[in-house]
Formats: sequence, structure tokens, C-alpha cells
Amino acid sequence: MVKRISAKDFEEIYHKYKNTLYRIAFTYVRNQPDAEDILQEVFTARLYKAPAFQSEEHEKRWLIRVTVNYSKNYLKSFWHKNIGYMEDARTEIPWEEDSSKRELLEEVLSLPDKCKAPMYLHYYEGYTCKETGKILGCTESAVKMRLKKGRELLKNSLSDGGALYGTGRL
Repeated sequence: MVKRISAKDFEEIYHKYKNTLYRIAFTYVRNQPDAEDILQEVFTARLYKAPAFQSEEHEKRWLIRVTVNYSKNYLKSFWHKNIGYMEDARTEIPWEEDSSKRELLEEVLSLPDKCKAPMYLHYYEGYTCKETGKILGCTESAVKMRLKKGRELLKNSLSDGGALYGTGRL
């Protein structure tokens, strides 16, 4: 059963999670207009299809899972597969001001999809491997393997020989 919420509560939820959800959608679709469309779909689902939540963290995880699902569905859609200009329309990461951090995030976003989402959720959003696994619908060990593979790929792709890799932080 869907629990109705007031406009004020919905607005608070929107402002609380919009940046995180936008960044997650952007990691998948890599362009601003599509990420904004996905964000709109996610909040529409929150308004009309969301279950009763046990806690604030449960709600956040549900929103992230829906964002991931909508992003993946978009990438599989006829529209995305058959419109060639979208590849050229990719934009820079709009929320990162520091150019060195932007460069590293660009490298993370260029990873294969199986590595990209766990890397982003774990290192940028601060989720544990177990939490990341629940959000992405895979096991904790799968998340650990994807993080390991992602770190290896980053180490190989970074021009400075992997100096950031050895620090344990992205």
C-alpha cells in the first residue's frame, strides 16, 4: 500500500536526496538532460509507488535502487540505443569543482558498469560493501570483487602510475 505524503514532506525528501540521486543517475547515463529525466521519474515513483518505509535509511536505499533501475532501463531502451548523438552530448561532471577530483571521477565513470556503480557508492557515497550489495542487488563478495577490479582498472589507467591507488582513498 502506498503511503501518501504531504507536499511539504515531499519537498523535504526531494531537497534531501536530489543531489545524490542525480549523481548516481549521471554515473550511468553520463549526460545532464537524461540524468534529470531519470531523477524526475524516480521522484514520481516516490510520490505514487513507494511503500511505507521503516526508516529514513530504508527510504534512501529504496530511492537509490529505483534510480539504478531506471538508469539501467534507460540504457537498454530503444531511444538510447538508436539515437547516435547522445554519445557526443556527454557533458562534464557538473557538481565537481576541483579539477583533480573531476579527473579522477571521470576515470571512475569510464569504468565498466559492473565496477562503476559499486565504486561510486562505496567511495563517494560512503556505503559499506554489504550496504552497496543490498542496494545493487548482489552479494557483498561480488561488491568486493567489483571494487578490486575497479581499483585495478583505475591503477592501470591513471597516468601517474597509481599514486592515488596506494592511499586507500579515491
